[in-house]
Amino acid sequence: MQKEIITEEQLEQLKTLIKESETIICVCHQNPDGDALGSTLGWADVLKTSFGKEPQVIVPDQYPDYLHWLPNSDKIIRYDKHKEGCDWTFQHADLIFCLDFNTTSRVDAMQQALDNSPAKKVLIDHHLNPDVPAEITISHPKASSASELVFRLTWQLDVFEEQTKFFATHIYCGMMTDTGAFTYNSDSCDIYFIISQLLTKNINKDKIYRNVYHNFSEDRLRLMGYVLYQKLVVDNTRHASYFTLSRDDLKRFNFVKGDAEGLVNMPLQIKGHKLSISLREDTEKENVVWVSLRSVDQFPCNEMAAQFFNGGGHLNASGGRLNCSIEEAVKVAEKAILAFENMLKG
Repeated sequence: MQKEIITEEQLEQLKTLIKESETIICVCHQNPDGDALGSTLGWADVLKTSFGKEPQVIVPDQYPDYLHWLPNSDKIIRYDKHKEGCDWTFQHADLIFCLDFNTTSRVDAMQQALDNSPAKKVLIDHHLNPDVPAEITISHPKASSASELVFRLTWQLDVFEEQTKFFATHIYCGMMTDTGAFTYNSDSCDIYFIISQLLTKNINKDKIYRNVYHNFSEDRLRLMGYVLYQKLVVDNTRHASYFTLSRDDLKRFNFVKGDAEGLVNMPLQIKGHKLSISLREDTEKENVVWVSLRSVDQFPCNEMAAQFFNGGGHLNASGGRLNCSIEEAVKVAEKAILAFENMLKG
């Protein structure tokens, strides 16, 4: 495995930054997923175990119900619930670690507090074109996940042996969720070396899988059936599909955050299918539609996300957001499919 993801000079600078900082914050993007939480909690573990620090983990908003089992998740502070206290912490912090986002707009309502904080910042991310002003930028878009980068950084710091089962659980969960249980963006043999090392910490990888993918309500299962039977629109000519989830749909099935996770992958089971798009209305904000895209082989859903959905991501897994009605979002999705028609039909 390639050991160095930052230079030795940067490594020493990082150690100094940590050593000289009293108040440290670890933050991730809005709508935190498994990698956002896994990398953030995992790095917080390293700071505590190997450097004797007590970092605060602050996330912009609610995270999925199926991730509440993660160790130390009860110590996470939600910015949307504790804005005043979080604002004070941002103003008095010495060091902020930004994990799994490439631009501060991705922390949504927390952006102003993060941008205005006088604290020094370190970015650990795997998305393209990072623009977070930071003392150290650890950016590797070819990495499977931010969690992989946290492992690599821990390995380069030579403190992996000190880490606990909690650290390994966080990192495995993050890598697993950001690769769809290692079904995409996971061809590097280094990934499986990392897994072999995480297993030395006696994690139960099968239980982690069940906690993430087999940890839903009956309502969520019925929602899945409803999407596949009544909502899925399939374009067989272009080997693509999309489905919508309106606010009324979500209310009907008692939606909780995380219930839509994985639904976008299911249409890819159709023989010859290349692209699946999910369009979900925000449950609280008017004219906000969350977009998820999944693809197979070399179809670049990240390019589609950037061109049509104000988003981005990876070759086979991307996301974005539209500020419009769900009906208008459907028109955008249909336009996007037509724009990439040659690639989809090829």
